[in-house]
Amino acid sequence: MNIDLEKIVLKEAKYMLENDATIREIAKTSNRSKSSVHKDLQVRLEDIDITLYKQVQKVLKKHLEIRHIKGGESTRQKYAKIV
Repeated sequence: MNIDLEKIVLKEAKYMLENDATIREIAKTSNRSKSSVHKDLQVRLEDIDITLYKQVQKVLKKHLEIRHIKGGESTRQKYAKIV
């Protein structure tokens, strides 16, 4: 794997852990697509650093468990602004 790509993947993983950031937030801050960030954190990171990978998986699992709550809250706020 390219050394530069490894640095990017590690930077994304550390950003996620430090800021409890979502894949979308990481994609915005790093100017990369969501699918690239997702592949970095799900596939490439496992080959680079397994312990960091396991920590990131815990954060991703937590985000998956609360996504319906965050989505519902966003919709509620959206319609509150309209009315």
